[in-house]
Amino acid sequence: MMDVFQEAVDYLHTQHVSTTGEADVLDEDVFHEEAAPMHSPLHTHMDFPDTPTLCSEKDMLARRLVVLKGILESEEVYLNELETLLMPMKALRASAGTSQPVLSAPQVLTVFYQVPELRDLHHSFYCGLKTLLKTQSDLEHEPEENNCCKARETQSPALTVGDLFLKLLNQVGVYGGYIDNYVDAVNVVRRCTQADPRFRTLAESMMSNNSFSQKSRTKYTLEALLYKPLDRITKTTLVLHDLLKTTPEEHQDHASLQEALRLSRSFLSGVNESSQSRRGVTLTHEKRRQLIRDGFVVDDSDGERCMRHLFLYTDLLLCTRLKPTVRGKQDQYRFSWYLPIAGLKLRCFSDQRSPEMQLRLDTIRTKMYQLQKQLRHHMKGSSARSWKKLEQMELLLYTLAPVHSLELRSPNGKSRSLLSSLHEIEEWREAIFKLTKENIETVPPDLLTLTSACAKLRMTQQPPLSSSSSSSSSSSSSSSSSSSSSANTDGLCGTLAVVVHSATGFLKPSWMSVWVEVDGFNVYERQAQTHSIHALNPQWEQELDFQVDGATLLRVACVGQTDRGDRTVLGRTILTLDAETLSSRWRKQGLNLGQLDVNLSLRYTRHPPEPPRPPYTQQQPVFGVAIETVAQQEGVLIPHVIRCCIEEIERRGMDEVGIYRISGSTSDISALKTAFDTSLGEAVTRLRRAEVNAVSGVLKLFFRELPEPLIPAECFHSSVQALDIADAHTRCCALLSVLQACPEAHRNSLLFFLHHLRRVSERQETNRMSLLNLATVFGPSLLRPPVASTVRDISQDVIVQVQVVFCYLQCGALPEPRMSLPHDTDAEDETTHL
Repeated sequence: MMDVFQEAVDYLHTQHVSTTGEADVLDEDVFHEEAAPMHSPLHTHMDFPDTPTLCSEKDMLARRLVVLKGILESEEVYLNELETLLMPMKALRASAGTSQPVLSAPQVLTVFYQVPELRDLHHSFYCGLKTLLKTQSDLEHEPEENNCCKARETQSPALTVGDLFLKLLNQVGVYGGYIDNYVDAVNVVRRCTQADPRFRTLAESMMSNNSFSQKSRTKYTLEALLYKPLDRITKTTLVLHDLLKTTPEEHQDHASLQEALRLSRSFLSGVNESSQSRRGVTLTHEKRRQLIRDGFVVDDSDGERCMRHLFLYTDLLLCTRLKPTVRGKQDQYRFSWYLPIAGLKLRCFSDQRSPEMQLRLDTIRTKMYQLQKQLRHHMKGSSARSWKKLEQMELLLYTLAPVHSLELRSPNGKSRSLLSSLHEIEEWREAIFKLTKENIETVPPDLLTLTSACAKLRMTQQPPLSSSSSSSSSSSSSSSSSSSSSANTDGLCGTLAVVVHSATGFLKPSWMSVWVEVDGFNVYERQAQTHSIHALNPQWEQELDFQVDGATLLRVACVGQTDRGDRTVLGRTILTLDAETLSSRWRKQGLNLGQLDVNLSLRYTRHPPEPPRPPYTQQQPVFGVAIETVAQQEGVLIPHVIRCCIEEIERRGMDEVGIYRISGSTSDISALKTAFDTSLGEAVTRLRRAEVNAVSGVLKLFFRELPEPLIPAECFHSSVQALDIADAHTRCCALLSVLQACPEAHRNSLLFFLHHLRRVSERQETNRMSLLNLATVFGPSLLRPPVASTVRDISQDVIVQVQVVFCYLQCGALPEPRMSLPHDTDAEDETTHL
């Protein structure tokens, strides 16, 4: 699809014609989302070269012919629409003289004012253009020796395309009368639609033959058809831009087409200034088109991420790009695309960054930190150019960093993808979804006027780039530049640690995680998430650390997720961060997220900005690593690999015959192991789809590869001595004393696992796994004899290992494990309800 606007503007610039004003907002997709199918030259795929002067005259004329054929098709469609609009006029006029008129005679005159004249005007234009094209087509099929003679005949002024357009535009005053009457016509249609069921049936379903096969019929409302002539003026301006682009300067049409374009633009400019009917469109349900929300997002619709300014109106979503202007001039917007709200389908999902993308983001952040440090200390070279470079890098980071997407799909199959933070995307989804429920019909917009009005209507003035505001404030004086340490010196600067404990209030078990976002300067990663848990009352006990600079808000959201990645925000809230109330001691916080409650703890350590460190997702390997090391680097007492595998087995493997005894696929186990060693999020996603015996297999592999088993080797002899005690209760107490002497991560992980095995054995009638069977499977992995110089009886060691685990499983007073590290919270827990 060619870029009509840009090509037209490029041409006008070469001709020294000013393009300032409303035409600057047009773009290639202006009419992509029409309510009815339109055959327009704007829809004709023509790959024009970037430099038209390099094209031969023959090539330009060939392309010009394609454009003219497109104009002819568009005119035929428009005439069909005008004929459809006029179709009921005679019947309504006849009924006006009866005792029960549908419309009165003045109302008929108002509704169809100037429509017959418009039909006659465009019919004349259509017939003249069709004759010209037929003559051109005949020339192409004549022998070459006859072409020159007939071509000279077509040079007659009466047969030029430019003259046809001039004739059309010299009568453009007909459109002026129609536009002045438009509001009254729409008001009559609206009132009579409500008052008379007969007219309502007519007004809500007017069928037009809009395909050349005449087999396809398009349904319109009367109000939508009444808007078509308003829309036509904009299209005439666009096709004249397009036609001039393919008309050589020495062509006899060129001067007349330029004059026609001047007349069209002049008329359109006057209409845009004076016609309030096109700025305040009345929709169905007696609603006026209003701006509901706007803001900056990342548009990924065409496979390339770009920052766009999004405007949500009552009936449509308008995507624009902010056109750079010189200082002191009003901002201008260019049109990108729009989607009607009616029938719009929404889908939210989150992607994981590739290692390559994460490395790129880390590199950008490191460079930004170095630039910021240079500017903070007013070092040599910290000029306006440095601020500009910092702003450009922040813009790049802003477009590349988001992983949360909102996919918008219209009924005609067109889709757009928007990216931003989780909180922003959810706010957009809620606002759009609310409007879709109202089912308001879209009146085809005047995109030229609508886009031009964005600079005045917008509520969000500038892109969310902290460096741009810092640079403008610092440039006022050199002293302020040297003292600027960040984009927001009033917020938190240092390290903010958040431990997500648990959540309550769910109606049924499902996959869920907690996402945490902070604001502040973009040098640091600003979002993190817990791993996903399938439970009714999930307990994460997971620590998320943030480097912050200027952070003032903490956004928390509980997110449910399907296996294919679709997500649903189950609840969210915002917590204000106050440096006066936060300290290096853990502070427990209860947050209300609607129907849900999330418990977390916060700890803030103030310090100057430090170089960005890799985010928590770039984790260290967990297999073959001491369990205390794994627990410490994850900030928990029970490693995630143990918890995640057990939760998945309890979700769908408790009735599996031979669970833990039957091995899973070696390749599946290896893939899960690799995932846990590289990305916890990826591992959890794989667990959901993996065969359950592969899940049990990866857990067994983790225990086997531990350098030190859950029951350390130095406890082996103490465990053997406890087995020699005859009294069962005393034997159990002795074994629990041995367990109490184990390191904290060993002890709590073992207790967590033993309680799980007991729950598995409760289903032994189905899964055929008794306590003894489970002890036999795990005895050699959970307890190992110390390495000695003497030759040992391995079979005897195995018996001891099985007996020790079996006794632990039989112990009636087996204590519950601790799930998280101790947090020294304030004496009074604070609960926030938002």
